[in-house]
Amino acid sequence: MNPLVSVAIPVYNNGATLKETVDSVLEQSYRPIELVITDDDSRDSSWDIISAIEVLPGITLVRQRNDNNLGMSGNWNKALGLCTGKYIKLLCADDLIDKDLIKREVEILEQDPDILSVESDTAFVNSEGKVRGRYLRYKKKGKVSGKEIVRYSLFSRDYLGAPLANTFRADTKTRREGFDTGFKYILDYEFFARLAIEGDVYIIHEPLNFFRLRSGSNTSKVFKGEEGKAYIAEHRHLAEKAAPHLGLSKRDVERSVRIRKLMSFLGRIYLKLHM
Repeated sequence: MNPLVSVAIPVYNNGATLKETVDSVLEQSYRPIELVITDDDSRDSSWDIISAIEVLPGITLVRQRNDNNLGMSGNWNKALGLCTGKYIKLLCADDLIDKDLIKREVEILEQDPDILSVESDTAFVNSEGKVRGRYLRYKKKGKVSGKEIVRYSLFSRDYLGAPLANTFRADTKTRREGFDTGFKYILDYEFFARLAIEGDVYIIHEPLNFFRLRSGSNTSKVFKGEEGKAYIAEHRHLAEKAAPHLGLSKRDVERSVRIRKLMSFLGRIYLKLHM
């Protein structure tokens, strides 16, 4: 029998895109899947859409609506805590996954217990569903030391988040600790960096997941400069947390922050051209 895979979708006012995201999970070629959806007291049609989901063979559905708004990290942690599968994929409520993504990533995880997570490249899509670019994961392919990826990321760009790019083992220290509530803009980056430090990551250089570019997302706010200072401060915090595990000096941390400022500037230019 195939192992159970939990796909967790934290939701907050995602009525415009949620059904398409859920459909990309229901259409997976893999079974069994546990679909976990936590609605963070949305004020739009999100809960109506969640309530209307029809369960398909091989899929179990866990849906909860929070009595009060828990915020992003709180809602993400709640979704994570409800997952009972051997493997977990966290999917934002406006993103999509290829129909064979879970099948392919689980096959890799089942073959090698040292691999803690599997990542694939990301295609950027606009509000009309048109592909507007591609985000490559780490430069190598196959099995790679997680610490190597984290260190390289700190001095270049994030090769670990966003959540849709990762399928990971539920039985890890990072999963038990959950998302760090001290982060708002890069809580996914910090989570997957912490996870990667625990062991090995497998890289698939194919765009098996689709990140939707939209003006109201955290990503667009950061790279447009609206939340730039807070974003850089969080990157510094991440680098300082990772430093003892990677043997980084204070000078290394400062260099990482300078590089992040440059990459943030380049990210703003990219979004202006593609959104």
